Amino acid sequence: MMKTKKSWNITAAVVVIAFILNIPLINTVFTSLKTEGDISAQPPKFWFTPTFEHFQNVLYAAGYDFPKFFLNSITLALSTSLLVIAISLPSAYAIVRLGFGKKQLMPFATGLRLFPPIIFAIPYYMMFQYLGLLDTVAGLVLINIFLNIPLGLLLMIGFLRDLPKDIEESAVIDGCNVFQVLFKIILPLMGPGIASVGILTFIFSWNDYLFAVIVALKNATPVTLGATMFITSWGIKWGDISAATLLSILPPLLFTFFAQRYLVKGLSAGSVKG
Repeated sequence: MMKTKKSWNITAAVVVIAFILNIPLINTVFTSLKTEGDISAQPPKFWFTPTFEHFQNVLYAAGYDFPKFFLNSITLALSTSLLVIAISLPSAYAIVRLGFGKKQLMPFATGLRLFPPIIFAIPYYMMFQYLGLLDTVAGLVLINIFLNIPLGLLLMIGFLRDLPKDIEESAVIDGCNVFQVLFKIILPLMGPGIASVGILTFIFSWNDYLFAVIVALKNATPVTLGATMFITSWGIKWGDISAATLLSILPPLLFTFFAQRYLVKGLSAGSVKG
């Protein structure tokens, strides 16, 4: 009886805490379903007739190309994730197994994560202006690769340290070179590590706003920046902004929901030594 009561108390506490933490999200959902009159009503209306006019405005409003913004964000997040994996996996293998750059490269690369991203804004803008990469998705991809490589490298190193060396030594005895060991032995075993790096990189790249404001002027606008276009000189369209926000959080939310076990394992990799 006492255990049941304690379990119910814990459940109730978790529900209350989850509700408090998600009040902004709940408010965004309600706002996206209200009419303009209901949004501006005082006191706020908690009972109202739902409408989907704001979602229609976001998807089909003149001058607001949300599908293009969405495609830009998908291209940005997927490209960054794949390239970060492609760079961080062999780099981590070289550091952990071959000892290359263990004392210099690793501290330098991971130390970049300590700097606030804003300090790179002016150098990136000047460099991309010279290279013709302003207002391009490729430019945003390069920036996000630089920002997410330290995280990907740390996670990959943690996973590699947990893998036994015996399999690799057996492969070397059988005549495999370094590249064969990496791609035929290590790569299949690194599934959870690759998944966690890819998912986290996808989420961070999708949520990038700072460099989108600086680099993306029109053609490379992602959804994080596109949602702000409903702030006009005639007022703030709260309903449309809320609808755009809800649509823009669906991909990272689905990624997190279906791959949360990989995220937990990835974040705890290397934290316990056997």
